[in-house]
Amino acid sequence: MSKRSPRLLFTKEEREQPELKKAVRKADRRMDKLEKAEAKIPKGKTASAETVVDAKSGKVTTKLVHGEKPRPPSKLNHAVRDAPGAAALGAVHREIRRNEDDNVGVEGAHKLEETAEGSVRAVQYAHRSHQLKPYRSAARAEARADKANLRALEKQAQLNHPELASNPYSKWQQKRAIKKQYAAAKAGKSAQNTVKASEATAKAAKKAAEETKKAGSFVVRHRKGLLIIGGLALVVVMLLNMMSSCSVMFQGVSSGVAMSTYPCADADMLAAEAQYCGMEAELQEKLDNYEADHDYDEYHYDLDSIEHDPYVLISMLTALQGGEWTIADVQDTLAMLFEKQYILTETVDVEVRYRTETRTGTRTVTDPETGETSTEDYDYDVEVPYNYYICTVTLENFNLSHVPVYIMGEEQLSMYAIYMASLGNRPDLFPDSAYINKYINGSYTDYDIPPEALEDEVFAAMIKEAEKYLGYPYVWGGSSPATSFDCSGFVSWVINHSGWNVGRLGADGLCNICTPVSPANAKPGDLVFFVGTYDTPGASHVGIYVGNSMMIHCGDPISYSNLNSSYWQAHFYCYGRLPGN
Repeated sequence: MSKRSPRLLFTKEEREQPELKKAVRKADRRMDKLEKAEAKIPKGKTASAETVVDAKSGKVTTKLVHGEKPRPPSKLNHAVRDAPGAAALGAVHREIRRNEDDNVGVEGAHKLEETAEGSVRAVQYAHRSHQLKPYRSAARAEARADKANLRALEKQAQLNHPELASNPYSKWQQKRAIKKQYAAAKAGKSAQNTVKASEATAKAAKKAAEETKKAGSFVVRHRKGLLIIGGLALVVVMLLNMMSSCSVMFQGVSSGVAMSTYPCADADMLAAEAQYCGMEAELQEKLDNYEADHDYDEYHYDLDSIEHDPYVLISMLTALQGGEWTIADVQDTLAMLFEKQYILTETVDVEVRYRTETRTGTRTVTDPETGETSTEDYDYDVEVPYNYYICTVTLENFNLSHVPVYIMGEEQLSMYAIYMASLGNRPDLFPDSAYINKYINGSYTDYDIPPEALEDEVFAAMIKEAEKYLGYPYVWGGSSPATSFDCSGFVSWVINHSGWNVGRLGADGLCNICTPVSPANAKPGDLVFFVGTYDTPGASHVGIYVGNSMMIHCGDPISYSNLNSSYWQAHFYCYGRLPGN
């Protein structure tokens, strides 16, 4: 065989990982069996199947011919010559196609088909010749080795790059990239026909991340166009589903568009938004009539505004439902989300106060002339204590976009982030929303960092990681590419993948591990902190300083930003240098 399954090389540490151990052992066993099967193939000879057709009866017989060179192919009619093995060959090809996803993919399967072509031609007649058994056994062993190798590579990739495996679209890209890398390794001529598993999965992960980023960036930059493209693509995909041989060409586009598109009917999505708005209207009416419905002496109000982003609502409902839903399906979910977003509290303080009351008393008086006594009424004032009730009404709008991280698992957060990045490919759904202008007209700001700044290897590594996520949407509480990020989640992710290991810290936590640096001494790679961007003690926002009064940070979306703007100047807190930087 000119191209054969390579033996995967794993390090001792990788072999001892519980999640990987079983898959590695199976891959080793399959390769051992393949090598034994190949050893049984006759050496130094070529083999070809000679077909003889009886002109009168039409009976076809075959025999295996060994020699220095295979005999030239028969000049008989192609259809007649291949008739005996057509069914067997078709079965082999169907098996390859059936196992494409679990074997070496489209490219790998075709490579396998090509490498085994000589053997398959002989297997057409294997039932008539026991001498073909070694070739048949080797072909089966090779297919099993391919499957076991791919399974081991996929397991290792999931362990080493969980950020890709947790996102359905990234996972698909990762699996696809692994199959391509494996097919390339199989076709190549590596030392002793071996491949370092870690190198293969690293290359595949890099390729998958690049493809996923391209798809995500495309969605973010072309929301309007995707509305049209999405409709056309879905029509095309439906047609291509009936033409499976063509569907592979559009798999990437159709998967990305379909995955990021709201699957629900407009009537149900609009009904959910209307119902939520109705609940908000009832809440506002309750607040407007609070004093008429209660009997306290004094009222104080601390009320947040009543509002929500309709795209956040629909994206949350769709992610929580795991796909398509109707208005009847989400009644309990709507009530739960409303309760999470709006927190109405009433606090009643009782004070003991005093008021002056005039009372009437009776007293005895004596006539000074006669000495007679009598009683008379008189008025007097007293200070009387009483309870004074002060009611403080507080309404906290927790912000609906902050709720997902508290109620969703990582897979649901991933789907929520995808829908928010694309607006479900329905920017026309809520055209009157006050939020829509931010999404439609918003885009991330890019910036070319001076080459001399990138000479610092640590800073260059930080920027290389950070720029992978330009354009990703802000998701409160998000801390990975699978869920997207908030400001501190983004910075934590970048520095943890650039040489540090600080865990997941908030903005104030990141500030606490840094050494304060004066603005005059700040350098690219330092962190920059802000206060008062929302109601929280300490630092409330963080970015990565890149020099020239610019930072990269998770705004909405992840973008570069000029620190000289009036907003950032008003909230600036300090620069901080990471440990060891």
